[in-house]
Amino acid sequence: MDIARTRGFRLLVLVAVLCCGLALVPGCSGSGSSGEPERTTAQAAQPAQAVAPMAGSDLQSAYQKVIKDVLPSVVQIQADGDLGSGIVYDGQGRIVTNAHVVGNAKTFKVTTANSEDALTARLVYSYPDQDLAVIKLDQVPSGLKAAAFADSSKVAVGQIVLAMGSPLGLSSSVTQGIVSATGRTVSEGRTDGGTGATIANMVQTSAAINPGNSGGALVNLDGQVIGIPTLAATDPGLGNGAAPGIGFAIPSSMVKTIADQIIKSGKVTDSGRAALGITGRTVVDNSYQAAGVAVVAVKSGGAADKAGIRPGDVIIRLGDTDITTITSMAEALAAQKPGDRTSVTFTRNGSRKQVDVTLGEQ
Repeated sequence: MDIARTRGFRLLVLVAVLCCGLALVPGCSGSGSSGEPERTTAQAAQPAQAVAPMAGSDLQSAYQKVIKDVLPSVVQIQADGDLGSGIVYDGQGRIVTNAHVVGNAKTFKVTTANSEDALTARLVYSYPDQDLAVIKLDQVPSGLKAAAFADSSKVAVGQIVLAMGSPLGLSSSVTQGIVSATGRTVSEGRTDGGTGATIANMVQTSAAINPGNSGGALVNLDGQVIGIPTLAATDPGLGNGAAPGIGFAIPSSMVKTIADQIIKSGKVTDSGRAALGITGRTVVDNSYQAAGVAVVAVKSGGAADKAGIRPGDVIIRLGDTDITTITSMAEALAAQKPGDRTSVTFTRNGSRKQVDVTLGEQ
């Protein structure tokens, strides 16, 4: 199953394969005696304790309230002919979205819930390493409403969520599902066949994520944004068609961390992402299987440099994780933090070596 970004009308195919296993457990039933005495006719005739039915109307009312409260904070973004979504971040007209939605554009057309015509917005800063960006409206329309962001560390599997955005250009669309998993590390695909950002701690959801949903809002029933829908899964067995019910969102706490830095400093000053300090490429063995990451360049004074790793070395293991591709190394680093100490195993001129490395910051 591949992972594809959902900008505009294109699905981008991931180089690496993300394998998700599902364990199916048969139901259990029993036919033996329960050990309880047989009920008499009088006992059997007694009415059972009444159980309150599920209040479907209450759930429907909750859905409608959340949509009414949050949808005005979700906008449609047009960048270089492609459509995506964004979330109003504050009352000054700043909007947070995905870096792959803004692409290389500097100006954008934004349609808000309260604007009849598209408004002009300009790029504040794009941070592709976390696939986040902030843009700002030239003029702030009256009634612009900023969204409320939740603490994503409190997101739990099974929570009901709604995905809001402009899939396939259909603005103000809403789908529903649950949180399927948390803490996923996922690598994005690129149109050139390379590997995009590798993002840790993503929220997996069964809410439908379609092209154009990128940059929109994944919302809980308290009307708070818990993440930004960013990736949809594709299934090679279906000709890389969408794999229903598997989508991913950048957690809201990371969104706030990055957006607040961009707003304060005009850039990201503290990524919180571990770095080895190398430029590398995937190498293959004689059987044309990915076999490691060749070090092309080493950043002077970086973690690898201090540990004695040199250009030409081939990294095959980081900590307890086997490294076969650039993607696998990025995913291993995404699980670490700057300052963490780990081991790096590599080959040099046919010899296997291992060194301890204190990771730097990307």
